[in-house]
Amino acid sequence: MSSFTAAPPRLILFVAFPRMGLLDLTGPQTVFWTASRWMEQRGLPGYVSHTVSLHGGLVRTAEGVELGTRPFSDFDQCQVDTILVPGAFEIDAVLGEAQRMIEWLRAAASRARRTTSVCSGTFLLAQAGLLDGKRVATHWMMLDLLKDRYPALEVDREAIFVRQDAVWTSAGVASGIDLALALVEADGGRDVAVQVARELVVYLKRPGGQPQHSEMLKAQAQESAPFDELHLWLSANLGVQDIDVNTLAERARMSPRNFARVYKQKTGRAPGKAVEMFRLEAARRLLENSSRNLDQIARQCGFGDQERMRVTFHRNLGISPSEYRKRFAAPGVV
Repeated sequence: MSSFTAAPPRLILFVAFPRMGLLDLTGPQTVFWTASRWMEQRGLPGYVSHTVSLHGGLVRTAEGVELGTRPFSDFDQCQVDTILVPGAFEIDAVLGEAQRMIEWLRAAASRARRTTSVCSGTFLLAQAGLLDGKRVATHWMMLDLLKDRYPALEVDREAIFVRQDAVWTSAGVASGIDLALALVEADGGRDVAVQVARELVVYLKRPGGQPQHSEMLKAQAQESAPFDELHLWLSANLGVQDIDVNTLAERARMSPRNFARVYKQKTGRAPGKAVEMFRLEAARRLLENSSRNLDQIARQCGFGDQERMRVTFHRNLGISPSEYRKRFAAPGVV
């Protein structure tokens, strides 16, 4: 009588080093820990995770939390599935002290099934020579520095995460959760990833090519507090086609001329361009996550028709809405 033997769990090593970002590590750790329970219920191999560092022992993060770690050498003879490298905002200081860690990373990545990074962890992978010729992502504040320092890389200025063969890189901090959910989906299927996302009360995942921050977040980051209510109204009323300066000025209780001047001063863009970008972002979300046809999306987002939406996509993204959907749509979206 034969007996079924479940596949062993996948070994994930989370790399720790002084002044690393705590959430870069703990966000993905929580995703994989949660995913293991759902995968084991389905007879799928889950994950066993270890936090590792050069010498082991306590490692102090940028936030002041000390993490217990095991030395790299403990896993030299193990079959490693995934290596995850967090980032640090003081990445130059880290790189100056990390030569032995980088040497280990270069060797370990050659034995692992996949190697991943969160935030400025991309710099560590690049320094280890793992990214030459590859398209990569990192925190939006470090895009120019990454491109200047490693010109052989193709730096994606928009992506939440990028997969290139066995190497995955992601953008800033919380995007490590998006990355981890994508890795779980690749291992256990969409249903498992959905269950994990629901349990953690997060979106299943933002598609890898989605911008690192939304138009609303950009607006809030500007000195535009007087227009916060207007931006909320705009997001909820994009289907109204005749939103012009007069409409926005009336909502802001200002004269059209004064509104246009102050809005440009506070947000850095003209009101008409702001409306266009809000509509573009809404259309991108629908193309990624819904099966509505292009005409429906164009009307819902206030473009009026497919042609106007197509022109807007080409002007801002360099591709058509249909091409965008082919590249970034979630599984099952047609």
